[in-house]
Amino acid sequence: MGFEQIDRTNLADVGGKGAQLGELSRIDGVRVPDGFCVTTDAFRQVVAATPSIGAHLDLLSRVDPADRAAIRTLSEEIRGLVEGVTMPAELVAEVSASLARLGERAAYAVRSSATAEDLPTASFAGQQDSYLNIVGEEEVLRHIRRCWASLFTERAVTYRLHNGFDHRSVWMAVVVQRMVFPEAAGILFTADPVTSNRKIATVEAGWGLGEALVSGLVNGDVYTVRDDEIVSTAVATKQRAVHAATGGGTLDVPIEPERQTRPALTDAQVLRLVRLGRRIEARFGRPQDIEWCLADDDLHVVQSRPITTLFPLPEVDDQENHVYVSVGHQQMMTDAMKPLGLSLWQLTTPRPMHEAGGRLFVDVAPALATSAGRATMLGTLGKSDPLIRDALQTVLDRGDFVRSVPDGDGGAGPAAGTPAPIETDPAVVTELIARNQESVATLRQEIQARSGPALLDFILADIAELKRLLFDPRSHQVITAGMEAAGWLNDNLEAWLGEKNAADALTQSVPHNVTAEMGLALLDVADTIRPHAAVLEFLRRVVDEGRDGFLDELADLPGGREARDAIVGYLDEYGMRCAGEIDITRTRWSEHPATLVPLLLGNIKNFEPGAGKRRFAQGAQEARRKEEELLTRLAALPDGKEKAHQTKLMIDRVRTFAGYREYPKYGMVSRYFVYKQALLREAGRLVRAGTLREKEDIFYLRLRELHEVVRSGKADDELIQARREAFRSYEALTPPRVLTSDGEVVTGDYRREDAPPGALAGLPVSAGTVEGRARVVVDMAHADIETGDILVTTYTDPSWTPLFVAVAGLVTEVGGLMTHGAVIAREYGLPAVVGLEGATRLIRDGQRIRVDGTDGHVQILD
Repeated sequence: MGFEQIDRTNLADVGGKGAQLGELSRIDGVRVPDGFCVTTDAFRQVVAATPSIGAHLDLLSRVDPADRAAIRTLSEEIRGLVEGVTMPAELVAEVSASLARLGERAAYAVRSSATAEDLPTASFAGQQDSYLNIVGEEEVLRHIRRCWASLFTERAVTYRLHNGFDHRSVWMAVVVQRMVFPEAAGILFTADPVTSNRKIATVEAGWGLGEALVSGLVNGDVYTVRDDEIVSTAVATKQRAVHAATGGGTLDVPIEPERQTRPALTDAQVLRLVRLGRRIEARFGRPQDIEWCLADDDLHVVQSRPITTLFPLPEVDDQENHVYVSVGHQQMMTDAMKPLGLSLWQLTTPRPMHEAGGRLFVDVAPALATSAGRATMLGTLGKSDPLIRDALQTVLDRGDFVRSVPDGDGGAGPAAGTPAPIETDPAVVTELIARNQESVATLRQEIQARSGPALLDFILADIAELKRLLFDPRSHQVITAGMEAAGWLNDNLEAWLGEKNAADALTQSVPHNVTAEMGLALLDVADTIRPHAAVLEFLRRVVDEGRDGFLDELADLPGGREARDAIVGYLDEYGMRCAGEIDITRTRWSEHPATLVPLLLGNIKNFEPGAGKRRFAQGAQEARRKEEELLTRLAALPDGKEKAHQTKLMIDRVRTFAGYREYPKYGMVSRYFVYKQALLREAGRLVRAGTLREKEDIFYLRLRELHEVVRSGKADDELIQARREAFRSYEALTPPRVLTSDGEVVTGDYRREDAPPGALAGLPVSAGTVEGRARVVVDMAHADIETGDILVTTYTDPSWTPLFVAVAGLVTEVGGLMTHGAVIAREYGLPAVVGLEGATRLIRDGQRIRVDGTDGHVQILD
């Protein structure tokens, strides 16, 4: 197929590179070296005619992704088979005719173009091979076979395994283009590859063919362009270049000294190139990574692919500047969420939230526009997440991104109203909890009879009840009172006694902390199981086999009925929880009870009977001891009697109210699980009716879209599949804390100088210092924790609490002063540092580390 026959609809025929080149050749003003594609159909015919290739592909599909030796061996054998095939005569004739059209005496670039390549979600950059300056028909045919074979290089096979692509679903086309022999060549990124800013373009340029830059042989000149103006230029010393060799192939040659520091492009050429890039970006609808070359002052484009590493931007209808703050970093859940989960969370929250990359963001630009809004926003975030605060301050300090308006005109900022006073009365907490429990019980009863559109109407109406409970002013008063009391204690006891973070010790084992109780309750379940050897052996097999359905089998074992009842009782109370629980689509413990079995076995190994009750009693005793110590020291001060009296009132207040901080989310997640069970029952009906392929399809529909599917009995299968693929790509992205509407990821810094040399800085959230073995855990189901270990992970939500009972300290990449991991660390008396960016990368599993949860840093000791 000639380029003139190709557009983006031909991806399956000519692969990603071929399709992009066909589209590029259709853009006015874009010069693409002429050429053609040998289609994937030719490759399929060759594979089909060579049974030994198919047999090797069967073996490759069954290889363990971790077995690099097997991958290497099989890949090499397949490449040998492909390079040795006899090409069909018809194909040889077509290639010959196409070469004649381009010019028989010309030199060519022969380039791989796989069907899974240059995709919006996976670039596959550098995974297959290309060859330059190929001369003569016989050599072109040989290099076509070499391009086919490069589909099975070890790196390409490994990349497909890592990204979930089936080897038999990826086919190879080959691009053959007339060679251009440039004076200069390089790469253009239409968005800044470092900051992700979409308004900044970066040009890299070097002498000769672009292969020198792409392969890393030399550093090129770097030009940064914004708003059609070059804002920075860095001219490299370019000592070598790649040029076409006489008779074919390429040569690495030295650059004469007088040209080494000469710019490869003029300023006018740089600006012309960026304008060309913007035209290409507009055609494809997303930032591009473009390979270009310059010959006789003409710019030629030889490749353009999407920049897949950029975090997507929220879609808005205006041209205003926006500053987005990550909701996930506040909720300790930075994983991508599916559309049903996103939509339910958006219906739950009182603030508008913008969606990007499977995550939610709040636009804080209106709040930052006023002096009062700035003070409130920076003050609040300064305490909860200093990295977000510092990033926002960086944006404000520029002075040209966030518009300033008089106070009162800046739009909605954080709620600034002071809650009404509340008395220190435990009955207030028990009443709020009882009211929430009654409401959830009523929901469970009333939802049973609903189905069809009536079910969706019922859930949408019940969300109002969820929000009423979640944002109950009385509930807000209790939470705020506990936080203010803790702040009062920390501020005043440090001023009066030099005692840092005193509230941390005083809030151990407070009543009514449903998340802390959940971790201790699993220790009680372990006590029930521990005496029964047959049950223990059975549960070990459950872990090895990773199967559910084991609860029914327990009853036949000695002690199994008691074990089953204990586990079921725990699930009745806490089974709606799971990792990432704010996403309704995530699998709950009740849906996959085997998740808890490794934790139970770990508790049995690490603890003696009665550890749960002992742990709570010890925490309460330590809090009482600390209280007595502080009050005694205060009484010895001038005005000590009054100081001690005030402090006692605040200690009572924080211990009365601090535990309730965890309950509203527990009530919300309980409600979410009731919704989910009902929606999955309805999804089963839709599957039986042929409307959906599988029940989990509903996870890729927003709640109101699902309502329409239920009403009409019709679903858009293509939309569902597209969202599945998009979600898979979002999972690989790391969301930023702060993102601007220019696409810039703004990072913050702690800006502290008090940490020891070489220490890793984070946010101190639970006082104390501890040394121990670091256990780097990214999946709770595979945690191998022993007593005294220090848990190092990306984030912890309430579902991680059962691990906290065994560890001696906590380090997370995400978190704030009042996020769940911090609250439970204080409750259990664990020194903790959160918000330590890159912790799971900087700290190796098994290293000995020291965690200082008072000053907020971590030292690696070996």
